[in-house]
Amino acid sequence: MIKISLFKTFVILLCIIVPLSYNSAYAAKPEYYQLKIYHLKDKNQGDRLENYLKQAYLPALHRAGIKKVGVFKASDNADSLVYILIPFNSAEQFSSLSNKLAADKSYLSAADDYLNTSFDNPVFKHIESVFMDGISGMPLLQLPDLKAAPSERVYELRRYEAASEKLHDNKISQFNNGELDIFKRLGFNTIFCGKAIAGSKLPSLFYMTSFENKTDRDAHWKSFSADPAWVALNARPEYAHNFLRADIYLLHPTAYSEI
Repeated sequence: MIKISLFKTFVILLCIIVPLSYNSAYAAKPEYYQLKIYHLKDKNQGDRLENYLKQAYLPALHRAGIKKVGVFKASDNADSLVYILIPFNSAEQFSSLSNKLAADKSYLSAADDYLNTSFDNPVFKHIESVFMDGISGMPLLQLPDLKAAPSERVYELRRYEAASEKLHDNKISQFNNGELDIFKRLGFNTIFCGKAIAGSKLPSLFYMTSFENKTDRDAHWKSFSADPAWVALNARPEYAHNFLRADIYLLHPTAYSEI
């Protein structure tokens, strides 16, 4: 029988456990995301919606097991659009949310103005909703490491719309096989990356990056465009024409946003 020292035993176990831990983290079960976009007609609706979100909706989401919710306003027209990013740990958590809210007495009381408003005094013009599945290269939402005050920060939401499902999957492959790694290396503070399952303008890929301010945002994209790894990745013929158009939304987090 061969005797192995305690030190050698520790080294062997370390070599086994560390790769398993890394692979388990990398293979994390993807989250789901709902992006709700409220379209408002005036400041009155904005104030009522904000009261609903702060006093009723976000607390109810927390009670339903949803820890962090992002609330953002468009930097160029803050009174007409409000974006809400909600992470779900499963599709079942998403599908059961309506029933949970309907049974939450605290929510029903706090949300009275929103829920029971009259037809001629609505809280919003309409709501858009996109439901997404996290992609394998970034299965979980990441909170940004930013130092600036929320009012100065810029959160950049992008939608890449493809001409076909095949090209859409190809763009996701490009993200999984290099693009997200470049974002991480250059400090883009990527928050989430999701494949739209339901919503408008399908097929689409959404992702959000975040910056200290507009100047910081512009500097990061300048570095990205000139980065040798990105230049090489973008030049690969298999990734040609894999999106039809990119919609870019520059947002600021509200003071009560948790992301």
